[in-house]
Amino acid sequence: MVRLPALVVALLSIVLLAGPAASDGPLEIEPLPVGTHADYQLGGVRPVPASVGIVVRDRRAEPAGRYDVCYVNAFQTQPGERRFWRERRHLVLREGGRPVTDEAWGEWLLDLRTPAKRRALARVVGRWVDRCAKDGYEAVEYDNLDSFTRSRGLLRRRQALAYARLVVAEAHEAGLAAAQKNLAGYDGTKVGFDFAVAEECGRYRECGAYAAAYGRRVVAVEYRKQDFRRACRHWGVRLPVVLRDLAVSPTGVRRFC
Repeated sequence: MVRLPALVVALLSIVLLAGPAASDGPLEIEPLPVGTHADYQLGGVRPVPASVGIVVRDRRAEPAGRYDVCYVNAFQTQPGERRFWRERRHLVLREGGRPVTDEAWGEWLLDLRTPAKRRALARVVGRWVDRCAKDGYEAVEYDNLDSFTRSRGLLRRRQALAYARLVVAEAHEAGLAAAQKNLAGYDGTKVGFDFAVAEECGRYRECGAYAAAYGRRVVAVEYRKQDFRRACRHWGVRLPVVLRDLAVSPTGVRRFC
């Protein structure tokens, strides 16, 4: 019987108990596919046509089994989550003691003004993103990068971009690609965004601004038929363009170029 020195035995025991060594490298991030249709299903899930390779759904929904993008409202609150944010009222932007609201959607703006608040918000978002990754999503869409433009001058662009860098890092740490949403003309790759979701870029002539930063990795969503036709005519060969009803409901309008 071969007897090993006591030190060797101790070292071997530590290795065996520790199990396989964990990889220190970053998680592999799958890029947004090109040359396929995209569907936008924020208001509820519905069957996905075979021609659709990209599906965006709310973070509480199950992924569709395609290239799945998890919607996260990272810069404003969801209308149904006010109780959650009342418990974190110090992270909601206020003026005169009242939340500053995006009146179009009834959403409160988040307070990005200090590094401490940005870090705290990024931790909240990071937990949501981790859940997206565990559920099987490949990417995350961060809505309302441009919330500072609706802040009555309380927020600054530089604060929004500093916070964007933090939440993009959260996505990448979870192994997810991150999508820029809003603020056309800003090259989000500077803070790490991997692709863009462009609402009504046909209507506002902004598709080219997003394509300049992301090439073919732009999902274009239109809500009016005339804008959809224009986007298809000018961008349908290069980008996935989908027409949806404004409520993005499960039974609403859905057309592809």
